[in-house]
Amino acid sequence: MSDLKPASDDAGLTATTDEAAEPAFVPAGPPQQREMPFAIVQGQPLLTLPLDLYIPPDALEVFLDTFEGPLDLLLYLIKRQNLDILDIPIAVITEQYMEYVELMKDIRLELAAEYLVMAALLAEIKSRMLLPRPAATEEEEDPRADLVRRLQEYERFKKAAQDLDELPRLERDHYLVQAPVPPGHRRLIPPEVDLREVLLALRELLARADLFTSHKVEKESLSLRERMAIVLGKLQGMGFVPFVHLFELHEGRAGVVVSFLAVLELIKSATIELVQAEPFAPIHVRLRTGN
Repeated sequence: MSDLKPASDDAGLTATTDEAAEPAFVPAGPPQQREMPFAIVQGQPLLTLPLDLYIPPDALEVFLDTFEGPLDLLLYLIKRQNLDILDIPIAVITEQYMEYVELMKDIRLELAAEYLVMAALLAEIKSRMLLPRPAATEEEEDPRADLVRRLQEYERFKKAAQDLDELPRLERDHYLVQAPVPPGHRRLIPPEVDLREVLLALRELLARADLFTSHKVEKESLSLRERMAIVLGKLQGMGFVPFVHLFELHEGRAGVVVSFLAVLELIKSATIELVQAEPFAPIHVRLRTGN
C-alpha cells in the first residue's frame, strides 16, 4: 500500500503541471469603454476628484436663456411664439413668465426681485381685463397700452445697442501696432511742392529746349552721377536757386531729362529740397540743412 501512494502523488503533480502549462481559453467579450477623466493635470488624467476640493454654490450656473431684465424676458416670450406685440395674450404670457421667475428664484434669489414687480404688473393687467366693463361708460384705454409702449421702447433701444456692438471696436476687432524704428534709419520727408507743379516746370523747360536745335551727329554720353555732382555744385553756398537755373537748355531734351532725373535722385536721397511760396509761384531749390 505504501508503494502505490508515491505513484498517486506523482500522477497528480504531473496533471497539475500539464494544466498550468496550458492557459485556459477565455472568450472575448464586448469592448469596454474607459472612464473619461475629469481633467488632465501635468499630462496625467484625473479620474477621481480630490476629497478636499471645495466648489462654491454659485461657481457653476447653467442658464438656458440669459435675460437683462423683465422687459427682455417678456420680449423673448412674445417673439418666441410669434405674437403681435400690440395684442398680447396676457394670460398665456403671465403663466410662462411666472415659470421663468420661479426658476430664477431657485437659481439666484437676488435676481428675482425686479422680476416679481413685473409679475405683479402682469397680474394687475390680467385682473383689469377680466373685470366687466359697464357699457354706458366711455371707452377706456387698454390696460396693456402702457406695457406695450415700454416694450416697444425697449425693443428700439436693444436694436440700437446691437447695431452699435456690431461696429468695429478698438482692442476687439482692431489693434494698434507699433514698430520700433531700426537704428540708423533716415526718415525721408516728401517735398512740399506738388508733383504737378514740377511736371509743369519740366514741360516748360522741354519746350524751351526744343528751340535750341543741333545738327551734330555724334553722340554725347550723359552720366547721371556727373549731372548730380553738377547740380550740387550749382547749389553749394547759393541758398535758394530757381529750379530752371539747374538746366542747360542748349543740351537739348536729352540734357534736360538727365538734369531732371538728377534732381529727383537728390530729392529722394534727402540731399536737396524743393520750396514753393504759393501755388503757381516759381519753384526754388536749396540744399538741406546738414548736407
